[in-house]
Amino acid sequence: MALGDNLPVSESLGVFVGVAGFDWLTDGQAEPLKAVVAALAAGAVVMATRHWLKRRRKD
Repeated sequence: MALGDNLPVSESLGVFVGVAGFDWLTDGQAEPLKAVVAALAAGAVVMATRHWLKRRRKD
């Protein structure tokens, strides 16, 4: 399985749109840098969790 198969693109994009949309609705303007940081952090957590679960199942 390649690294690209484990990248959480959909989840990261969903977090980006959610954070940017929430900022836009509450403040009237979106903060893309804040949304990118949140999306990258969520993507890293999802990727680490998938890796951990995959290794756990093998044992």
